[in-house]
Amino acid sequence: MQSSRLITKSSRRSIAGSSRSFWSTSTRCDDKPVMNRYSKTVTQPKAQGASQAMLYATEGIKSDDDFNKAMVGVASVWYEGNPCNRHLLGLGQEIKGSLYEADLIGYQFGTVGVSDGISMGTRGMSYSLQSRDLIADQVETAAGGHWLDGMVVVPGCDKNMPGVLMALGRLNRPGLMVYGGTIRAGSCGGMPQLDLVSAFQAYGKYLQDGKTVQAERERYDTVRHACPGPGACGGMYTANTMASSAEALGMTLPGSSSFPAESQEKHDECKAVGSAMRHLLEKNILPRDIMTRSAFENAMVLVMILGGSTNAVLHLIAMAHSVGIKLDLDDFARVSERTPFLADIKPSGKYVMEDVYKLGGIPKILHFLLKNKMIDGDNMTVTGKTLGENLERWTHQYGELSPSQDVIRPLDKPIKETGHLRILRGNLAPGGAVAKITGKEGLEFTGKARAFDTEDDFVEAVESGSIKQGEKTVVVLRYLGPKGGPGMPEMLKPTSLIMGAGLGQDVACLTDGRFSGGSHGFCIGHVVPEAQVGGPIALVQDGDIISVDAVANSIELHITPEEMERRKNAWVAPPLKVQQGTLYKYVKTVQDASHGCITDA
Repeated sequence: MQSSRLITKSSRRSIAGSSRSFWSTSTRCDDKPVMNRYSKTVTQPKAQGASQAMLYATEGIKSDDDFNKAMVGVASVWYEGNPCNRHLLGLGQEIKGSLYEADLIGYQFGTVGVSDGISMGTRGMSYSLQSRDLIADQVETAAGGHWLDGMVVVPGCDKNMPGVLMALGRLNRPGLMVYGGTIRAGSCGGMPQLDLVSAFQAYGKYLQDGKTVQAERERYDTVRHACPGPGACGGMYTANTMASSAEALGMTLPGSSSFPAESQEKHDECKAVGSAMRHLLEKNILPRDIMTRSAFENAMVLVMILGGSTNAVLHLIAMAHSVGIKLDLDDFARVSERTPFLADIKPSGKYVMEDVYKLGGIPKILHFLLKNKMIDGDNMTVTGKTLGENLERWTHQYGELSPSQDVIRPLDKPIKETGHLRILRGNLAPGGAVAKITGKEGLEFTGKARAFDTEDDFVEAVESGSIKQGEKTVVVLRYLGPKGGPGMPEMLKPTSLIMGAGLGQDVACLTDGRFSGGSHGFCIGHVVPEAQVGGPIALVQDGDIISVDAVANSIELHITPEEMERRKNAWVAPPLKVQQGTLYKYVKTVQDASHGCITDA
């Protein structure tokens, strides 16, 4: 791997700072472009004097002429209680300053944000996926209600990215995304490249090592040093997967997805937003001009190359829906069949996103894909230039992907010749399921079912030692779908226990819930129909034989149709776990996982 920093201290020109030509334009129309297409509704008519009186009291309006300027929202998904989001208020303030320098009016606001890493393994995870749609609703509401002319969105944790981009798609006003950035890798006592998943797996290893004093010391040290500062979880988990997807879509400035949270490049990117946003407003370049069918194809290819999260399937389907594009499981299956898995990045590999930054960032990987005719370079981006033009400029300044690095394998030496995300169907998942299978644990699995209706029951089974090495077991975690969970909680705690306890070769996990991007092993999630609505997963009994084939893309429960029908007739739906509040509203509106768990269909 190329170990030197991307930019040396002696040449201290940051990527963002030295590439302002990506985002500014040297040509201006003789006629002054209309910048305040939306805000003029409340800033210009005499009949809206009350609106103007309110705006005079804001920090943004300093003179009468300011009413003629574009008003741009800055939505920071800020929450000081987790590393992914704690710094986003500050980044938003830097962006607001950049807008001011570009002669635009910036108004910053916040949205809700749920930390998966903190809520994982608890009832708090029910709010995680729901927060995606709540974020989208909040950004749409703030921008629509206040007649903002454009939006800069600043997400951090994993549901943040699809949430803010869904809002931009719905609004279809000029806008772009600034990713909060990845966390640095942790290290302690000879344990390099620690991250949040290391902390989850530490408990499984503690159990495997017999709960000794030494085992407890190692567990504690891992937890203490896994998260050394601000930024999203460091592997190719959902946050970095979705940030990379957003860059492939063209909705970020080049390099945004791989600049670490604490890098100078991230601050320089924020300073470049003003000129980029002004250009978008002048040319009226809209999210639906950028997030096209071809752009989503590019994003799907990048997800497969990088070994990205299964959550990308849910989120890209929902994001496509926000711009009026139908994306479905068959699209992912088709892309997976023709795209190799190349990235040796956690959770299944050894590197982290910071290493992608060191080798030149996501733009170098996209250029590699473009050079090999795997993506379309003609798509428009938020720079006002095509993806291909952006990548040509990037590699002209920073070079192409080095053949000596080993984070991204050559095409002729892939980790897996086809994509790691497999779309499975069969009598256990007639509406589809999404598997994350890298090939390291094999491509087929057959075992006896152990069914659990709660995550806690499974954890107790591992702690008691009732799930053993050498016994092929399909752990079925059910009543965890979008309605049954509710909110389709992620099963990172179970998969981390399995891997940490050395059961990775013996246990497959099957659920109508989700898996974190940090999960690895033989994982099958998003089973449709879910148990809560009477899907076949609700009918599985202990001892049933289940087979999964990631080549034939099948998932089968080995019982007769007659037995399946008998069990179905005897099944009674359990009551919903919630009866009021935001989760109840979610349960009543959410679609199934194969349709992206959208709430506005």
